[in-house]
Amino acid sequence: MRARRQQGSPHNHMRSITLKIRHLRLFASTLDCISRCNSHHAKREPMGDRTQIEWTDATWNPVTGCTKVSAGCDNCYAHVLAHGRLADAYGKRLPVVQTPANAADPFAVRLWPERLTQPEKWREPSMIFVNSMSDLFHVDVPGAYVRQIFEVMLRTDRHIYQVLTKRPGRAVRFFNRNHDLFPGGEIPAHVWMGTSVEDQRAAFRIDQLRDLPAAVRFLSCEPLLGPLTLNLEGIDWVIAGGESGANFRKMDEAWATSIRDQCESAGVAFFFKQWGGRTPKSGGRQLQGRTWDEMPSILSGEEEICTGSLSLFPELEDPLAAV
Repeated sequence: MRARRQQGSPHNHMRSITLKIRHLRLFASTLDCISRCNSHHAKREPMGDRTQIEWTDATWNPVTGCTKVSAGCDNCYAHVLAHGRLADAYGKRLPVVQTPANAADPFAVRLWPERLTQPEKWREPSMIFVNSMSDLFHVDVPGAYVRQIFEVMLRTDRHIYQVLTKRPGRAVRFFNRNHDLFPGGEIPAHVWMGTSVEDQRAAFRIDQLRDLPAAVRFLSCEPLLGPLTLNLEGIDWVIAGGESGANFRKMDEAWATSIRDQCESAGVAFFFKQWGGRTPKSGGRQLQGRTWDEMPSILSGEEEICTGSLSLFPELEDPLAAV
């Protein structure tokens, strides 16, 4: 368990942000009820790329494209989308590494600098999943461009950013080369840094993530493909969930309950996202009779785990469809 946070301005600031988010959600929910009563066709003005991912509010994709590096990538939803209905849109943009193969591949890494300032235009404080259609620390993403993305995140600290990578080693190298961005000596509390750990073979990424000076570190054990024994020292949050899609691989309940139990023993927040199936919602979200929506303790400014659902507009269609 990480030590209790002392009362300090960065964490008080995070608490203020969180309260604003909660109040805005309650307000938005109230407005939505009124709107539905008045008209079945009332529409909300969108804030960025809304998503049905349960642990975030919106996605931001200044980079798209990736390459598969481990078993968790085999049925990648982003790869499916890029080769499906997003293929034409992505194909019109030159890839970072311009080869005939990459030009023909809609999922080759591409940069979208016109999207860099999007979060600055989003006035509502929100949880933002960074690069749901890519990996920020892919080798083809130039370091200077990663720096630009961090500069935007650091300027807009009304939001909470969730950066998930399968390449935490490069994240550490980026931090070491860009110390000037982080005068506090670590990535601040409104930028959460995470890595994917789908099976025991990928557990080495946890050690690499631990080497990254960050106020909040998290693990995504999704798709969960096998039993995991986790060293949770220095980890604030663990997400677990089964795979979804046409070729989904079934998750064993014991794998999920083991992770939950390890989190409880270590005092780490646990979030169970889904059982998975042909669609993300196929199996529901309950694990042994309850929904697990725990969030990093930094949100409350206390050591105890903070709970609550993050699905702001669950009725919006088309999860993970940010282009």
